[in-house]
Amino acid sequence: MTHTRYAFIKAGWHSDIVDQALVGFQQVIPADSIDVFDVPGAFEMPLAAKNLAQTGKYAAIAAAALVVDGGIYRHDFVAQAVVSGLMQAGLETDVPVLSVSLTPHHFQETDHHTKIYREHFVLKGREAAEAALKIGSFRRQVNA
Repeated sequence: MTHTRYAFIKAGWHSDIVDQALVGFQQVIPADSIDVFDVPGAFEMPLAAKNLAQTGKYAAIAAAALVVDGGIYRHDFVAQAVVSGLMQAGLETDVPVLSVSLTPHHFQETDHHTKIYREHFVLKGREAAEAALKIGSFRRQVNA
């Protein structure tokens, strides 16, 4: 069975930036083919992706977050755990799970940085959608 629905998970932190990934994703895949899910932060995305993948409804799942150095915890550890968890969710469920989770080395909540990352997330959302379609094509070819 070929699935034609896609799931898109958005982390709530920095939503003004992260939500732009969905804008880019929808530039490639029609909005009416995408189910959108909000989670509190990046750390919650792997379990959400696994839960969604286990439903069997989705051709692919994309997860978007901006993990920044807040000065309290090591953001690189969080980012690594998130990306590893997303990969593991895909491997365990056999559903492609794509990461649009970015971890900039230098991010400050200024108009300049916000503008740069909003634009970058649109691009990354488009790239994730293109990857989802290419993975689907590959999987159909392998299973033919």
